[in-house]
Amino acid sequence: MVLERPVFQNISPLDHRYSLSEKEVFDGVSGWLSEDAAVRDCLKAEAALVAAHLHTRGRLTEAARRQLDEAAGSVSVEEVYREEEKTRHNIRALVNALKRKRPDEWKPLVHLGATSVDILDTSLAYRMKGVSAGVVLPLLRKLELLLCDFAEREAETPQAGRTHGQHAVPITLGFAMAEYVSRLGKSILEIERLASNLKGKLAGAVGAYNAVSMITADPCALERFYLAELGLEPSEHSTQLVEPEYLLRLLLEMNTAFGVIANLADDLRHLQRSEIAELREGFAGTQVGSSTMPQKRNPWNSEHVKSLWKAFMPRVITFYMDQISEHQRDLSNSASQRFIADYVCGFCLAVSRMSGVIESLHVDRERLLYNLSSGGGIQGGIMAEPAYILLAESGESEAHEVIRRMTLTAEKEGLSFADALRREGAVLRRIAGKMLGLGLIADEAEAPSFFENPARYSGLAVQKAKTIAAKYRSLMKRT
Repeated sequence: MVLERPVFQNISPLDHRYSLSEKEVFDGVSGWLSEDAAVRDCLKAEAALVAAHLHTRGRLTEAARRQLDEAAGSVSVEEVYREEEKTRHNIRALVNALKRKRPDEWKPLVHLGATSVDILDTSLAYRMKGVSAGVVLPLLRKLELLLCDFAEREAETPQAGRTHGQHAVPITLGFAMAEYVSRLGKSILEIERLASNLKGKLAGAVGAYNAVSMITADPCALERFYLAELGLEPSEHSTQLVEPEYLLRLLLEMNTAFGVIANLADDLRHLQRSEIAELREGFAGTQVGSSTMPQKRNPWNSEHVKSLWKAFMPRVITFYMDQISEHQRDLSNSASQRFIADYVCGFCLAVSRMSGVIESLHVDRERLLYNLSSGGGIQGGIMAEPAYILLAESGESEAHEVIRRMTLTAEKEGLSFADALRREGAVLRRIAGKMLGLGLIADEAEAPSFFENPARYSGLAVQKAKTIAAKYRSLMKRT
């Protein structure tokens, strides 16, 4: 058996390109979800099972615990794999390797009453709970707090709101970011809840506690002790498998968060387009944007995040397919479930990369104001909505049509919206009257200037940005 290979001979880009460029993230995930970690934690589960048996016999001491831990820690993944070449069964190989490290009096207790999946599903729940708490959630909280800071910092920075890729009405840049603060924040809280709710089992080959009923008068108590050793609780009902929905829901929520981050990446990428140019990713002095165009400053990190999402989002189909097992168990998830590790790693890489984007994001405030004032073709055209609303409030039943025709005239004649409004004296007077009543202006003569300053029409954008940023900053610090 070849136990090692040069990193660049690995097939998955996770194991060469990203293990090198994102070493800290990769090492964090690998510590929980690598094959070495999987074997280690199956051994930990086997040790917990022996501890449970010793406990029911009144023989579990601190010295025994230390010996169990030492025995489990002394088995290497290489030993298990060598044994599996003979057994053609991964858990039986692991049990055989472990028994060689145990005192003779404990050997009958190794794996006693358990089926393979009592170990496999339990150790997977242990690892997924651990990687969520130790890697996924810290990365997500870091990103969320960066987004909170950005939303608060840019809460009053005017920006053109957009729908269908067209200018709509004014907002602020902080308000635009607060969308992602809110969406991602809720997903983080849900991931935390679902990860803490993962379950294990010691219910035997079909989930009916047949084997452990031969060992103890209270099989459920034995199961509870075994799982408590690993910080878990029993699944309410098991076949040979733990109910798959516990893990499925966690993975689906991770995918929801992944989608939020990919959506943010797409928005940031578009705002860096040459014709928009409101934002710009950090770009190192030695960095190259194109092999042939020296001037290029590509938004490659945002594109990279979306590309990772494209690669890993479809894995959700497999997660759903692993929900189904024939009768009490078949083996149709034995290969597919191993790729959960790839998914979690890809997700963490995307989260980390997005944090880097937000940390280095440059805001061009002059360009933001220019784009806002341009109105998407009619200077100040973005202010057509308040003109329509105020005119309708004055009692004009065809207010929308009146303002719509005015925008057509402005576009045709190259007028600003404010100038087009000035030419419609009767309309302007009715609008100005409503503005006076609302306290928007002190004198009717000020009305056109309101429509020349779109930043004045941003609704509750500033307040919402600050409120949402403060809310989720507080929640992240409490979780």
